[in-house]
Order: sequence, then C-alpha cells, then structure tokens
Amino acid sequence: MSLEQREQSEREQASRMLPPAPYPEPAPRRVEARREHFLSEIDRQARFRSLRLALRSRGRWRLALGATVAAGAAVVVLTLNSGSPGAPSNVPPASAASVELLERAALAAATTPQTKVRAGQYSYVKTVGHTSVLSETKSGGMELLRENEAMEQWTSVDGSEQTLQRKEGNDKLLPGTPGRGNLNSPTYNFLAALPADPGALLERIRDDAEKNHGAGSGSTTGPDQEAFVTIGDLLRDGVSPPETTAALYRAAALIPGVDVVPDAVDAAGRKGVAVARTHDGERTEWIFDKSTARLLGERTVLVEDNAWGKVGTVVTSVAVINSGIVDEAGQSN
Repeated sequence: MSLEQREQSEREQASRMLPPAPYPEPAPRRVEARREHFLSEIDRQARFRSLRLALRSRGRWRLALGATVAAGAAVVVLTLNSGSPGAPSNVPPASAASVELLERAALAAATTPQTKVRAGQYSYVKTVGHTSVLSETKSGGMELLRENEAMEQWTSVDGSEQTLQRKEGNDKLLPGTPGRGNLNSPTYNFLAALPADPGALLERIRDDAEKNHGAGSGSTTGPDQEAFVTIGDLLRDGVSPPETTAALYRAAALIPGVDVVPDAVDAAGRKGVAVARTHDGERTEWIFDKSTARLLGERTVLVEDNAWGKVGTVVTSVAVINSGIVDEAGQSN
C-alpha cells in the first residue's frame, strides 16, 4: 500500500470512528496556512536536531516524516525516534483518526472564553476515580488494591501559597510552595508561559523526558511515552489558558504511536472516544466527549496479562468533574 493509499484509508477510518465536528470546517486559506506552518516547523526542528545530534557520538537517531490530512487541515506528523528504551524505530506516526480528534479538541479549547486571572487566585480541579497498587500478602503473594483518587485541589496561580488538597472530607496543605512551577507541578502562570507553538512545546516537554527517560537513564518508559503521559497530566491536573491547552493537544499529535479507541468510559461513567498510546502492555487513554471534544478524564487499561491483572483491567481511572479559577482556596468553581 502506497503512502497516499494508507493516508486515504486512515482518513476514511477516522470519518467512521468520529462524530461530525461540532464547529464549521476551516476555510481553504486557513487550511493552507496551517499546512505551511507545519512544514516550516518540520524544517526548523530538523535543522535544530541535526545540529544537536552532530554533537552526540552515541545513539542512533532517525527522522521520520509522515503527512496526513485531518479535521480539514493538512497536518504533518513529525517523529523523532532514538534507540532509547520505549522508543523503537518502527513506531508509526500518530494515526489520522487521533490527529483529527486532537485537532477538534484543540479548536474547542481555543474557542473557550479567556478567564482574566489575577494574583492571589487559585486553580481549582475536582476529580473522581482510582489508582491501583500491588501489596504483598502475609502468605507472600501479591494482591491488587484500589486506592480512591476522589479529591479537590487548589493551587496558587503564581505559586506563592501552599497547595490545598481535600480528600475524603479532610483538608491538608501540601509541603512547600509550588514557586513558579514546573512540568511535574504546574501553576497557571507556568502553563501560561509555555510555548504556544506545538513543535516548540513538544521540544520543551520531550527534552525534559529525554533527561529522565532517555538512553542511559535506566528507564523503560522512553521519552515518547513520557512526553505523552506528561501532556496528559498537564491537561488533567492543571488549569491553563485556552491557547496553552490547544497547543498541548496539537503537540500530542506530533508524538508517534498515538491512536484512537472508539469507545471508552471514564471514572464517572461517562462514555466517550479516546486518544491513546500503548506502551509495555498498558494503554494510556485520554477520554473525550464525542459531541464537544471536551476532555472527560484519563485511564490506563491492560492490553496484556501481567502482575496488575488480566487483559482489559482498568488499572487507573480519573475523571475531571469540575475545574476553573477561584478567588480562595476551599472555594468551588
């Protein structure tokens, strides 16, 4: 099958799997402008990577380019693979269906009214769900236990105050203050300062993942999977400006191995369609409302039998019930 035939097949699959877009298709001039933007981004990143890779004497890198048309826009998928753990060279670019869904989510986020945020306010997120832990029994066996992840959390938008977390009716202040924030502990101001360009944003996230999960790190996750997980955490746990949220979705579309699961259910029982990436026998899913393309939650499902359970076991599942900006810690949105 030629590249053109494969792309056509993926586009047809996307149209069958996804509902009609809840907004008008972009105008032809906008489509061409977006296409030109992604082509120039590929050229910029390729030159930047070539310079960096020339300085590295270890590791084998491959630059793979795949083009696909999704959501009425020409999207170029940039794949930067290395010999690092979890990033095999045969991982395909993000599927047409996943790119289309992520673009719909990006457009929906970009049209969300901008909230005026001021110093002293808090990002508020309310979630329900569970995580799983393996516990050793008295007989020496292993037992899978579920831990309740229902909570409310208030994070200072500028990181000047401690984060308040409410779990099972009990309030506690998390140790330390967030400060400016980082990718693992973001504040609103930190998220607002991230690059709005998807390529530059992924470069920022992937560089951080490369340090902790790249070659020589001992990690089996790999930078591509870690970048996908990091973006999912930022989308689920943080409150960010519409421009940043849209950029995060578009950055995820540049990660190889991303696909779509047509039917998924979040921790609140809401049905949707998921963007997913499979690694080491586990599929990480971001679940979206089919009609609005709004993020509902995230879950991890086993696709292979292992110590955590049988195929189909939902190891973790967290749904976002409410989020926004509030004036005081302890206040609901």
